[in-house]
Amino acid sequence: MQNQTSPLILTFGATDPIGATGIQADLATFAAMGCHGLSAVTSLLIADTSRVEEVQVIDADWVSDQARAMLEDMPVAAIKVGIPGSVENIAVIAEIVSDYPELPLILDPFVSGLPQREDNDELLTALRELLVPQATLLIASAVELERLAETWREPADDDMTAVDAMHLVDTGCEYVLVTGSGADAQEVCNLLFDGTGLLREDRRPRLPGTFSGAGSTLSAALCAMLANGMEVPEAAAEAQEFTHAALSAAQRLGMGKLTPDRYFWTREPEQPSD
Repeated sequence: MQNQTSPLILTFGATDPIGATGIQADLATFAAMGCHGLSAVTSLLIADTSRVEEVQVIDADWVSDQARAMLEDMPVAAIKVGIPGSVENIAVIAEIVSDYPELPLILDPFVSGLPQREDNDELLTALRELLVPQATLLIASAVELERLAETWREPADDDMTAVDAMHLVDTGCEYVLVTGSGADAQEVCNLLFDGTGLLREDRRPRLPGTFSGAGSTLSAALCAMLANGMEVPEAAAEAQEFTHAALSAAQRLGMGKLTPDRYFWTREPEQPSD
């Protein structure tokens, strides 16, 4: 008799050799949430804990074939899209997810520190036109949202966070989670928008240090909670709690940024010394 499987999540993204971000981060977070991760590789990173040195994009046909083979074989409960790698990859991923409209789709395509690309504007436009309208939830920092918004409007001096988020909701994206809103150096403010406007505002003290993989941890945790049947507002709150705890327990694996510990809950608490 076949055992009941954990919820299966398909993630599209880059392979990060240190496991801080990308597919490796997703798989670790999914497992921490009781889910099993499936992965379609969109690009390969050459990186250490300080920076990404180079990106090798995978051919779009290979991306499509990876995902189709899994989706035709296994009952996936949710899909996450991380770094797509190219306009061509965005197009094939958009075609694939359109065949599974009943599945939650978490879109987290931005990773800081990647080498600049000449086709960045084309990538952002393709994201906005092909993937954002299909997303259950888009996660973007305030800076990333502004950069994306400049594909449809002129740069502005005023704070356009709410206007830009609602524009994306109007295109079909159900929820937009904006991280790092505001300029307070002492706390982090995350804003969740839906069709009614600002749905929730979460504030936490800003942790010391610089981290690689905070965003990947947040989006993967949120995706896992949706795969487990949770609604988006509650999943967003729980995922932020999980991410804050993982960052609080972050490890210094090398000489660069700190790496979130997604298995913080398995560690024995340190006993006070006599």
